Amino acid sequence: MQDVIIRSATKADEPALGRYGAALMRTHHTLDPKRFILTARPEAGYGRFLVSQVDEPGCLVLVAERAGEVVGYAYAGLEPMDWMQLRAPCGFLHDVFVDPAERGQGIGERLVRESIAWLASKGQPRAVLWTAEGNDAAHRLFARLGFRRTMLEMALELERPAPGA
Repeated sequence: MQDVIIRSATKADEPALGRYGAALMRTHHTLDPKRFILTARPEAGYGRFLVSQVDEPGCLVLVAERAGEVVGYAYAGLEPMDWMQLRAPCGFLHDVFVDPAERGQGIGERLVRESIAWLASKGQPRAVLWTAEGNDAAHRLFARLGFRRTMLEMALELERPAPGA
């Protein structure tokens, strides 16, 4: 795995970021299509969003690259205190995705570790993340890196009244 480098994303990475961001979106949507959105063209939207974060001072977008090809990414940011979530300021790890063909080689772990190091360098007291129910591989990775469970999101589909009722 020495041939994989982790680096800051650039605007030139937009197609790869879009492809992997869309894959992350599809993964979540597959796990729970009622909870997670799936847009008509997620590659374009997700790629555009992630490159818009590259130059933001409170954001980090990393890519894992092998032989000039992006094989994964991570997106993290600085979050202020949030009364609704009862959460002090923190670093938030929003996304981690590794190409399925590249998994099991420690790339995701390297992306997370570098994101955590960046958050720590910004003075954050903790890193927080959300991970989808059913994404057991991600749960194992995050637990191995020392993350602990703190919340459980639950969803209830609300029935809509029939038209004219």
